[in-house]
Parts: sequence; structure tokens; C-alpha cells
Amino acid sequence: MFWWEELRWRAIGIAGRFVLRWWAKSCRLTTVGEGLYKNLRKEKKPVILLAWHGRMLLLPYFFRKRGIAALVSPSRDGEIIARIAAGWGFRVLRGSSSHAVVRAWVEMKKELERGGELIIIPDGPRGPDRVLKPGCIRLAAETGAFLVPFSFSASRKRFLKSWDRFLLFFPFSRLVAVFGKPARVPPSLDEEAMERERRRLEEALILLDGEADRAFEKG
Repeated sequence: MFWWEELRWRAIGIAGRFVLRWWAKSCRLTTVGEGLYKNLRKEKKPVILLAWHGRMLLLPYFFRKRGIAALVSPSRDGEIIARIAAGWGFRVLRGSSSHAVVRAWVEMKKELERGGELIIIPDGPRGPDRVLKPGCIRLAAETGAFLVPFSFSASRKRFLKSWDRFLLFFPFSRLVAVFGKPARVPPSLDEEAMERERRRLEEALILLDGEADRAFEKG
């Protein structure tokens, strides 16, 4: 990468953090179900946070300055996310289901085996929308990490006409961030058991989206 490209990407990261910080701070945020997740982190238990691609806008701001590792696609769009996240103290690991992830896999295992925390977008970077890929389950099985679903919604929002129905919240909205119940998987799974766990976790994440959206149905 040439020096001017690096300079441009740094500027994009700074601008992205400025906009997202202002955007989120203009809103009133409520958090639901965070207690079990907080207990795991207090006990230094390894955690894999899971959120759908369409519900990732709030993630960099919400989890900022916690030293969390994040798996980010090595695509151009992923570079924007990586620059924003890195400036907020995330440890960015580059890889995805559509790119070689051998090095990222080793780094993710190391992070979790020392009691760390990792964010994975299990239907990214190209979908299909809200179809969970099994890599996060294999990683949890190998490391003993807890899988924690996460979602958010807003009182004033728009779903974009993209493959992931990306949720865009408007400034000065009410936001809710919702944590699902932590789950663990057995250390060794055959293909049939893996598929059962995949479907169970996929359904839990989909239901969590619905729970977040319903928070604004009354009033």
C-alpha cells in the first residue's frame, strides 16, 4: 500500500468514528440481558459474540475500547470497518468465509484460549442473509468459548434493499441493544450434531432480532 493510500484509509477511519460516535450519542440507548455476558467477562471466560451482518452498525461503537478481537473481511468494505474498529481499540483479524482464514483461525483460537473475546458475523460477508455458517460453532467447540448472540434495533429505522436488509437507525432515535443467553457446545461434534447446533443458534439469533424490534411496538 502506497503512503497516500494509507493516509486516505486513516482519514476514513477517523471520519467514520466521528460520524458513528455523534450518530450513536444523539440516541438514547437501553441495554437488555447483559448480566450473564458481564458475569462471563468478570470470570475471564472466553466469549464469541455473534451478530448478523444486517445488524452490525452499532457494534463498533457499542463494544469500543474493550480490547475485543473482531474478525473482519479482507474486502474493501471490510477495510472501512477495520479502520473504524482499530481506532477504538479492537484487535482486528482479517478473514472471512470466502477468503483463506488459516492465520486468522490460529489467532482466534489463541485469543479465546487465553480467556479473550471475539466478534464474528456468522452470515458475512456475502450471505445468504441470516444463514449461520458453522465456523463459529467449530471454534467454540475447540476452545470451550461461550457463544453469545447480540442484536439491536431502533425506534426510527430503515431496512436497506441490500442482501442483508441492513438496519440503518436515524439520529435522535431510541436504541435497544439485546444480549441472548450464552451457550456452549460439546468439544467434539459429528456432522449431525453440528447441524443441530447450527440450526439452534441460527434460530436464537433470528428470534433475538425480533425481540429487539418488538421493543418499540408499544409507544
